[in-house]
Amino acid sequence: MQIRISWPAGQLTATLDDTPTAKALGNALPISASANTWGEEVYFDTGVSMALEADARQVVDPGTVAFWTEGDALALPYGPTPISRGGESRLASPCNVLGSFDGDPRLLSTVRDGDPIRVELV
Repeated sequence: MQIRISWPAGQLTATLDDTPTAKALGNALPISASANTWGEEVYFDTGVSMALEADARQVVDPGTVAFWTEGDALALPYGPTPISRGGESRLASPCNVLGSFDGDPRLLSTVRDGDPIRVELV
């Protein structure tokens, strides 16, 4: 499944794997939210609630599309967060891994705290 995430300064597409959380997110799309930033991560509420999956991870590659179960939010790291060690992308807590961006995740650096953000199926 492919999704498009757009904000005032840009957009990216991502390919999601066939996981329970990705399916639940797909069923809820389109969604609009207000972006939050945390170091080099963008996150925002989805209105979807899911439990942690068996392969949930806290340290992921930049450009991973993750679902933060504690905040019902998509977590989109493109570099280090305030709790990262070295250059890793360390999320606030373990998250369900949904897939990855098709383009350069550094485009997320143009997202500002409070920006409107939209997620839709491609």
